[in-house]
Amino acid sequence: MAILVDLRHCFGVWYYKNMSTLEDLENRIVEIEERNKKVEVDKAWETSLTRKLLLIFFTYIAIGLYLNAIAVNKPWLNAIVPAVGFFLSTLTLPFIKKYWQKRWKDL
Repeated sequence: MAILVDLRHCFGVWYYKNMSTLEDLENRIVEIEERNKKVEVDKAWETSLTRKLLLIFFTYIAIGLYLNAIAVNKPWLNAIVPAVGFFLSTLTLPFIKKYWQKRWKDL
């Protein structure tokens, strides 16, 4: 019985020395919360209309300049198609998303 008490004491001392202090745990929680806020802001940017419109605009300009450089007839009119195609690719189709999530969950 004395051996068990001694082992518990030894493990207790080891655990105490390796256990984070309350202040350390609070600091870790604060760091995690700050990281989560950054992730939320990044996610909001990735799904924002502002970002999509800027990407469509820059896609239109880049394709227009390229088509103009290679002397395509009506380059600025023809640049609309890739820009609209890009916009369509950014849309989230809810029914397809639900189907994909269900299939992924079942795997």
